[in-house]
Amino acid sequence: MRKRLIASVGLGVVATAVAVGVGGYIWLDKSVTLVVDGQTRHVHTHARNVDGLLASAKVRVGPHDDVRPALGTSLQDGTTVQVTHGRQLFLTVDGQTRTVWVTANSVDEALRQIGLRTAGAALSVDRFARVPLSGLRISIDLPHTIRVDVDGQTRTLVTNKETIGAALVEAGISLNAGDQVSVPLASRPTDGLTVVIVRITSGDVLERVPIPFTTVKKYDSSLYVGTRRIAQAGQNGVLVRTYRVVYADGVPRSKTLVSSEVSVPATPQVIVVGTKPVPVAPATTYHVKADGLNWAALARCESGGRADLVDPPFYGLYQFRLSTWRAVGGQGLPSDASPAEQTYRAQLLFQRSDWRTQWPVCGHYLFS
Repeated sequence: MRKRLIASVGLGVVATAVAVGVGGYIWLDKSVTLVVDGQTRHVHTHARNVDGLLASAKVRVGPHDDVRPALGTSLQDGTTVQVTHGRQLFLTVDGQTRTVWVTANSVDEALRQIGLRTAGAALSVDRFARVPLSGLRISIDLPHTIRVDVDGQTRTLVTNKETIGAALVEAGISLNAGDQVSVPLASRPTDGLTVVIVRITSGDVLERVPIPFTTVKKYDSSLYVGTRRIAQAGQNGVLVRTYRVVYADGVPRSKTLVSSEVSVPATPQVIVVGTKPVPVAPATTYHVKADGLNWAALARCESGGRADLVDPPFYGLYQFRLSTWRAVGGQGLPSDASPAEQTYRAQLLFQRSDWRTQWPVCGHYLFS
């Protein structure tokens, strides 16, 4: 009897232990939702925390992955665990390359995640393209505002082109072969940059220069010495010079001689010069009358006895006026005539007019 009681008690203990074990096992089983990179699955797990869940589901996570709730968080029945793996972006912005990690699925979402505003920018990939787990290379050219001074105007351009040259083409600004641009065409646009374009043109300019005529003398023995005559009138010629002129925005910058050509030759002037000796004429003899008057005394009073005295309007020994000198047949200046001719003309004047009028101060010396 006692043995049966002990056996019954033993069986009851074993049954109780089994019941507790089964109940505990059932209590540890949880139903959770696991979302990995947007893919959802429902799993039953005995894991106590997120780490155990991911380990049992063979989901690997790294430092760039996003796990919610965080690793180490206890699991409850009905918990949703989201895992978004990091994606590496090789991002080149305005020529500068850097590497960033994102957990976004699309390019547009990834750019917003890193805080990069790309409105008006040019992207090398579609904004709505997926970012693969293997990573993605993206080139972005942000819009920049530049100024272009060209053809006398200032234009403001907003461009997302990679180079200044492409930005000018986009704006319809054409460049000629010789035009000068203040910045390299291959450089990148930057905000506030001013691009100055100087239009370089060239053209030929003609310059006409006179060629002075020369003078040629020809001697003629049939003409008397001192005789000169123009046998042929001289005419200047014309030299045409062609210059290549380079203009910068219409202003001449350089001038280069291209050619020089005589279009009209100069005509020399021909002068005929006589070489025949001139016959010597006998010297003119002036006969001074011995009228008893003291012409030497008058000359000393008027001119100090100097035949070449010039004291305009009076000239010579007797201080003739030119009009008076010519009235008595004199030529040239009285002061250039010989003393004999001056005395001869003075005597003629004495005979024609009143000596008191002609020599009012010194005339009385004639009678001394």
